[in-house]
Amino acid sequence: MKRGGIRISMQVLLMMILTAMLAVGCAKKPAPVPVTTDDQAAAQQAVQGVEEMGAGETGIGESMIGEESMDDSMSMPQTVASLERIYFNFDRYDLSPEAQAILINNAEYLKANPDQKVRIEGYCDERGSDEYNLALGERRALAAQKYLESLGVAGDRLSVISYGEEMPLDPAQNEDAYAMNRRAEFKSMP
Repeated sequence: MKRGGIRISMQVLLMMILTAMLAVGCAKKPAPVPVTTDDQAAAQQAVQGVEEMGAGETGIGESMIGEESMDDSMSMPQTVASLERIYFNFDRYDLSPEAQAILINNAEYLKANPDQKVRIEGYCDERGSDEYNLALGERRALAAQKYLESLGVAGDRLSVISYGEEMPLDPAQNEDAYAMNRRAEFKSMP
């Protein structure tokens, strides 16, 4: 009798082990990308900059949440043909002289069209972690927003969002593609 009880217990134990292994095997997460100390310091600096620029108490992403109602999100924003996108240097959110010149033209258009509301979308190339790129994309969009406001565009007509590396213009993995993907775009909002 003992022998049969041990055999049943061994079968039950084996089934429990196999079930546990199956559960653990299905819950694999992708291997984390190694983060260097420089990446961590840069990410922290980006987060601090976003908070200083007024992203609010909740930190990164607050300006992304609650900007649109469900009805607004159903109608995709359209690129305003008269507003040019601007580009950024690697790992930077400061505005180059070329970007400032483009934003001056964009501000003139917006001042001539006072009913036009615009969402500024910040983007990055694929290098860096998702979190870092979202923070950097938001800083880029906020930099463009602040500059437009300094040129006389009312802040209540502008909103920002960061897509980080999620929607590249050019999916290639080379310097030309990376340069195209480091940008801020201007979309018409209802």
